[in-house]
Amino acid sequence: MNGKAAAIIGLVLTLLAGPALAQFTTLDDAGDAPAPPPESEEIAPGAPEPVCGDQPFTIARMNWPSAMLLAEIHALVLAAEFDCEARVMPGDPGGTASSMGSTGQPAMAPELWVNRIADVWNGAMEAQMVRSAAPAYAESSFEGWYMPVYLAGNFTATPSAAALAEALPLLSPGQPMRFISCPIDWACSIINRNLVRAHGLDGLVELVEPANRLEMDRLIAEGVSRREPFLFYYWQPNAVLAQLEFTALDMGAYDEAAAKCLASRICAEPQPSAFPPDLVIIALAERVFADMPQIAGYFQRATLPLAEMDAMLAQLNLPGATPETVAKRFVAERADIWRAWIGDGTP
Repeated sequence: MNGKAAAIIGLVLTLLAGPALAQFTTLDDAGDAPAPPPESEEIAPGAPEPVCGDQPFTIARMNWPSAMLLAEIHALVLAAEFDCEARVMPGDPGGTASSMGSTGQPAMAPELWVNRIADVWNGAMEAQMVRSAAPAYAESSFEGWYMPVYLAGNFTATPSAAALAEALPLLSPGQPMRFISCPIDWACSIINRNLVRAHGLDGLVELVEPANRLEMDRLIAEGVSRREPFLFYYWQPNAVLAQLEFTALDMGAYDEAAAKCLASRICAEPQPSAFPPDLVIIALAERVFADMPQIAGYFQRATLPLAEMDAMLAQLNLPGATPETVAKRFVAERADIWRAWIGDGTP
């Protein structure tokens, strides 16, 4: 190849290589620069905030079984259905209400008996820091008189306290029927004594006041196992009423004046009344209503029938059971209940 031909070939190669070399240089430079995020990872302006906010949603777990179960159930549902970081924390009624009223933490208490901490709760309400979302339970009466179902079968309608004076001589002829009340140092023992008088049951019942809760439960269980005719006082939520079959007596209407006398050691002329209703609520920090309307809506629908809690408390008494395992079982098996709490996704 002569010199002239070599020069021409070299020029052609240079012309061809120029753009290619420039392209490679551009690609190398681009590789050194930070890559833009993929479109799927970009946060669009005005994107909605997480349903539960960007902080853990705190739930007070009180130190009695029903409140423990509710705390664990709500934590599971919030995590599964709303993608919330729900955090259960220890609590007690007065301390929790006080903290919610001053700091807004915890965000929620699933079973707060506000009549028993009225001053603290009312102060937090006045400060506009807390609010009741809904009743914790569908029923508002938590105390009453009961009889075994095999005894209730003798009545043509729901047995009532008012009908006992006429029915007991037939159900327990020749001797008074045992009435298992509560321990003598409990306030309910005074109420039961006065109610026995109010319903004209003196001489028709033998009032038994156990030494403690364990003896109370033992006497009730023994009476059922022997199929004895007996009456007893109890309260809900409680496992005993789910483990054994009982019928609640109709206690009649609640009369505030009569109930006040019934609760007094000296009640000259006791009159019948149902036990006082109790206010048991799902308590929310006010900020939940303002900042998390979907979560507030969930809790406004999260009222539970007492019978469901009684059944869970019975499960909790089984060997090896814990509040966590019973809560998981409820979520797994009772979607027919808790899915109604979620609603249609709107507050």
